[in-house]
Amino acid sequence: MAEVRVRLLRGWPDLEACVRIQREVWGHADLDITPVHNLCISIETGGILLGAFVGREMAGYVYSFPAVRNGECCQHSHHLAVLPAYRGRKIGTALKRAQWVEALRRGAKLITWTYDPMQARNANLNLRALGAVGRIYLDDFYGPTPALMLDAGVPTDRLLLEWRISTPRVRARMAGVRPSPDPARIVRAVEMKPGGECPAIFPARPDLNRTEPRLLVELPRNIRDLKGTPGLIGRWQKAVRTALKHYFAAGYWLDDFISGERSFYVLKRPADRS
Repeated sequence: MAEVRVRLLRGWPDLEACVRIQREVWGHADLDITPVHNLCISIETGGILLGAFVGREMAGYVYSFPAVRNGECCQHSHHLAVLPAYRGRKIGTALKRAQWVEALRRGAKLITWTYDPMQARNANLNLRALGAVGRIYLDDFYGPTPALMLDAGVPTDRLLLEWRISTPRVRARMAGVRPSPDPARIVRAVEMKPGGECPAIFPARPDLNRTEPRLLVELPRNIRDLKGTPGLIGRWQKAVRTALKHYFAAGYWLDDFISGERSFYVLKRPADRS
């Protein structure tokens, strides 16, 4: 299997490859594409654009631009894309690691990004592998953009994550040191109804009366598998949105993710912060 190499991107051929990857990965129309000229000026003015190569082909890329969050200068990571033919080779993780190294080299302390809270694979990478945390839920953030919707009529909700890249927590995660929370020992604020079988699994009513130090919020392992049952994706999104917004307001934050036969967000409350 060919080695994966990650490097900074420069020049029109590299940037045009990023546009091609956007089209193949997300199926974006031209209106939704981040164009070459935008990438060009962004990297000239402080953006970080890194590509992963297998042989001579760019298999994926990660892109961030300078931003300000609550008065703090940071990088906002806008794109992470890997071609379907190269998935399963941890290229996304390699790209985020390279972004981490480059951002530290430039003196950054914070990287932010958004992602769809219903995507379990992304949650596992973002929270468990990388050590980012989340405490901000954005309702229908991108509006009725078809390319970004999980299903017809489903809002484009997003979680805003913070990745404090110089902290011991993140350095430990990047070294492969990751806690192993036991889902059997943590109370569930959202879970599937008993007896559910994929793909027709339904969420139970969110439990909004918990005060334990840690809570679980279940996600379907692959949300797109539920498209065959009308309204089911929307029901799951509503349950997860209700629970996360409620517990964020109570001071909890997303601390980890459990991926296995069943998938769960791990919420943690401030009194338990180390």
